[in-house]
Amino acid sequence: MSKKVGFIGLGIMGSRMAANLLAAGIDLAVYNRTREKADALIGRGAVWHDTPARLGASVEGVFTMLSDPEAVAQTALGSDGFLTALQPGAFWVDCSTVNPSFSREMAAEAQKGRIRFVDAPVFGSKQPAQEGQLPFFAGGKIEDIEALEPYFNIMGKSVRHVGDAGMGASIKMVLNILLAQNMLIFSEAVALGQALGFTRETLFEIILGGPMAAPYLGLKSKKIEEGVYEPDFPLKWMHKDLHLVGLTAFEAGVPLPSCALAKEIFQEAKQAGLADKDFAVLFDRITAGKRKKQ
Repeated sequence: MSKKVGFIGLGIMGSRMAANLLAAGIDLAVYNRTREKADALIGRGAVWHDTPARLGASVEGVFTMLSDPEAVAQTALGSDGFLTALQPGAFWVDCSTVNPSFSREMAAEAQKGRIRFVDAPVFGSKQPAQEGQLPFFAGGKIEDIEALEPYFNIMGKSVRHVGDAGMGASIKMVLNILLAQNMLIFSEAVALGQALGFTRETLFEIILGGPMAAPYLGLKSKKIEEGVYEPDFPLKWMHKDLHLVGLTAFEAGVPLPSCALAKEIFQEAKQAGLADKDFAVLFDRITAGKRKKQ
């Protein structure tokens, strides 16, 4: 493993991933647009840099975990971007959820400076990130992914090579269609069941205990039952991901009508003030007022 690596993007996921690297003894440099989010890591020994470029000049590789393609492009390619500051032969692993065509653009930019690029988004939220149990789906050269496997093993439970650069982002698009729409369909099913006279408890027992429900819905049921939606995955980022899925489908010439409708439903929830709550709050939005009147 490299002697010193950088981590850029210290939100819900990135802060926990970086903390696991630090706990494993990695010499870690960090940057975030809001410095306060780095304070806990700095207190444990991480080195702060006030621009991505200064971080890039000090490390042998960078992990990024940022909110959207615009944030990735600005951090990598902006006037203080890290990409031109990295030395040839350094690596850049982008764990952000971005669209595949953008990821391939970043791979091409990295190639100009002979930087080894891997797109390696994760499938999971706050708890798996904290416990180092994230699955990574990596696109890029197999030899680069194998060389970086020790880092993936610290932050996650597995890394799967899924193809060339951009293919990690591609599989994330596929997975996030299911993630968003499973929550939507579950919410609609419960809304109908309540209107027909079933209690929420009965519906949860039957649906979540049966073969029709996605397993992750069971993990979200506590938030739903308590009505407390502290974000593991904020609704605004799910809406962003559905936008990227739609863009990707357009580029691929694939019609996704139900995905387009789901995107608008998440947009409506975001405009209703739910953007920063966990995306499971969509359940309350869908089921409100759907109980059978006595």
